[in-house]
Amino acid sequence: MKRLISVTVPLLSLAIAGCGDESDDLPVDGREFDGVTYSERAPYQGRVIDGYLNNARVWLDLDDNGQYTAGPVEIELDSGNTHILEDGEPTVMSGPGGRFSMDVSALDVPPSIGANLDPRDYPLYALAIPGQTLEERSYGDEAVSRAFLMSASPGVTNITPLTTLARFRSLAGQWNAENPIPDNRFADLDGINLWKDYILANDDRAHAYARALARFMASQIPDGYNDYLAGNGSDGSEASLLPRDGVYLLGYSVVQNVDEVIAIVDAAVSGGNYGNVDTDTLVLPDVDVEVSNPRLLVSQRISARPTRSDVLPTNTSDLGASAELSFEYSEGGRLLAVSSRGCMGISLPEMARLFQADGYMTNLKTQWLPSSSLSPQSAVWYDEEGVHERLEFAWENGTASLDTVTTCHEQTLGVTPGGTELDGISDISWVWDDQAGTLVESVPNRADRELKVESANSPAEVLDGEQPPLDLVSGYQLTEGGGLEAGVQFSGGGASCAPQGVAPNDTERNGQYATRLFPFSFTSDVAASDLFGAGAYEYDIDDRNGVSVARLLRFPFLDRATANLPEVDSANGAFQWQLFYDALNSEELDMQRPNLLKTAYLVDFVATSDCGDGPLDRPGRAYSTVEYEYQSLSDYLLDRLSE
Repeated sequence: MKRLISVTVPLLSLAIAGCGDESDDLPVDGREFDGVTYSERAPYQGRVIDGYLNNARVWLDLDDNGQYTAGPVEIELDSGNTHILEDGEPTVMSGPGGRFSMDVSALDVPPSIGANLDPRDYPLYALAIPGQTLEERSYGDEAVSRAFLMSASPGVTNITPLTTLARFRSLAGQWNAENPIPDNRFADLDGINLWKDYILANDDRAHAYARALARFMASQIPDGYNDYLAGNGSDGSEASLLPRDGVYLLGYSVVQNVDEVIAIVDAAVSGGNYGNVDTDTLVLPDVDVEVSNPRLLVSQRISARPTRSDVLPTNTSDLGASAELSFEYSEGGRLLAVSSRGCMGISLPEMARLFQADGYMTNLKTQWLPSSSLSPQSAVWYDEEGVHERLEFAWENGTASLDTVTTCHEQTLGVTPGGTELDGISDISWVWDDQAGTLVESVPNRADRELKVESANSPAEVLDGEQPPLDLVSGYQLTEGGGLEAGVQFSGGGASCAPQGVAPNDTERNGQYATRLFPFSFTSDVAASDLFGAGAYEYDIDDRNGVSVARLLRFPFLDRATANLPEVDSANGAFQWQLFYDALNSEELDMQRPNLLKTAYLVDFVATSDCGDGPLDRPGRAYSTVEYEYQSLSDYLLDRLSE
């Protein structure tokens, strides 16, 4: 799967290359700018091209959702009035030669409410329908085997894989632009006019690129959508089969992967003759796209720097920033890597949880349970700026590796950095065995640590169904060199209760309450075996105020290596994370994903709450805090593309 960070040519430089003076053939691209005013509305005409595509669904996307919308469609006019198209967006099926002639008379507006709508102000879309749309080939017509969706910028009437590329390059390039950039600045690719009819122009190179991109686009259409179109006699007019964000994610994926697709085509050329490239046999990138456009964790800000003393814990108001983590994803929403300014904390239970989710954070109710490094070196490196640690995942191999230039993990994990710059060489590595449920951590010159997942009676076993999002919080046995380091075994499946009483400051019960406790027994050496007593993982599981929540609130753990740091004042290494989410009456609450963490506090373990306790208050003192920031996948990709 292609990594987002691997785009080596900046988007805008690709788009602008060759465009200081527009290519001579730009006026013959099908763009309609003749300035003529017609007394009678003329049909809007153009072509649908991979090869020429006959019987493809074409529509004018008035509501900007990327799907054909049946009537009625309401358009707000510049006058403030509303024009209603009772029969929906203008649409037509393409004919021989890919030509279409679309009736746009519905864009005529009564003079009393405003000016006529201009079809050139809206993008065109074309859907190739499997089994029905015919591609005109040199040996005859051939039905397309898989659906693909193409688009063209407003005013462009050729609809091709290359106009699709141009349109979404323009959208991505203008994402963070202070001033609008003309679409034609994005319509050139190494001398190729992306808007033109490349078949009419006998441009074999552009045609080869377009055919390869069409195959790539078809490979990304969700199977369920493709099967529906193929198996239900669809004419492509059904509304909302793909969400708007999904349509845009498909387009941004074309922009993200075009360099690799073009390089594959170029490598297949013999003697400079693109006409002989068989694009049907090319091995193209296999990139999944998560069309549901989930919200994903994109950054964490860790504050573990005591600003008024040299010792932790301290007042939460006196904690300064010590690290910042950035999360990197594929177009499919799969976690690829985590980069850290400063140092990251490593939690083996959370690493195992991520492997169980196969790297798809959106499959987790709570994304990336917190961990933090309490080494004072983290703040030192944080002040240097840059990237100091990088955690990379190879999910298909069940492996992960950390590359670091810091000394943060010397005392806690025995890690000595391999150099002063990140070099891609692992300082810590992990191997996950899905069948055995084990995660092995390896550090040079130190005995391996192994964590074995034990799900019996755990929140994962009790709370999780077959479909995500999942909790995936389990018990475990952690050993080092074969000797037991720590073990958590859940028992009884948890006790449930209603929130007890009504707090004066929370009469609507929008706060956090410990409504289910999952008791566990802790095992380790004699000195640590009774640290947590009748300990439990505390959850808030309830349907309140129209929202179903399943939130992990508090969980204890043992970390004696961190407790032994000179700057950490912990008597026994018994810590606890306290987790806080958006209140149920918060305007920021995501009603679809109410279990996304906002802030976490690392504190000393004192005691487990009574069932029903709440609302739980934020602690006044802590070793560290972790703040979470999320983005939709589409916004994340746009930010990456526009960098």
